[in-house]
Amino acid sequence: MRVLRSRLYESERALSAVPRWVLALFMAALLLHGALRFFEARPVASAAALGSPLPGAALRVLSLGEPQLLSQALSLYLQAFDNQPGISIPYASLDYARVTEWLRAALLLDPAAQYPLMMASRLYGQVNDEPRQRIICEFVHREFLARPNQRWRWLAHCAIMARHRLKDMPLALRYAEAITQHAGQASGWARQMRIFLLEDMGEVERARILLGGLLAGNEVSDPKELNFLTEQLEKLKKAE
Repeated sequence: MRVLRSRLYESERALSAVPRWVLALFMAALLLHGALRFFEARPVASAAALGSPLPGAALRVLSLGEPQLLSQALSLYLQAFDNQPGISIPYASLDYARVTEWLRAALLLDPAAQYPLMMASRLYGQVNDEPRQRIICEFVHREFLARPNQRWRWLAHCAIMARHRLKDMPLALRYAEAITQHAGQASGWARQMRIFLLEDMGEVERARILLGGLLAGNEVSDPKELNFLTEQLEKLKKAE
């Protein structure tokens, strides 16, 4: 073994024995490699487009008898879509037609779910983009009509959004009247919202008639609420 090592050492050449032009070429190659790595373009993260969900029938098959779990998975996937590797996508950059497709797919799997509509009204509806806000509100209105007594609070949120953010009083009134007409189990404040919207719109007489009818019909049982509405009625009478 010692003899073998000795021969190997003897076969190695000293660095001084290497021609200078070879060393210079080697150093130049190293410098060129380093320069290329330094100046090469950094990888740029790009946002992947949100595709369409699978058809409802296919999703039911994939759910393997657990549609509620798959509904939650679809909602979480959509919610996390704005965070992709190396990039964060503003909600206002998303295709809201596709967003509503995913929300609708989640509701088809689990009609009792509230989370997709909460995402619509409180998450995607908060973007500072009027066309997208209107898309979301119309989506919530359509889904409300399917199960009004379970989904009224999300339409009420859209009515408030239409009143204060979109500055669209007729739209806010349309949503408020839908709650009154279709959601008999909605909270009193939501069912009475249209009265105060009419007052804000200057339609005092119509607001007074509706409020008077509400009180005369004994639809309000809470003493505090009854007292408040009675005071509002007197206020409307004086405003005429």
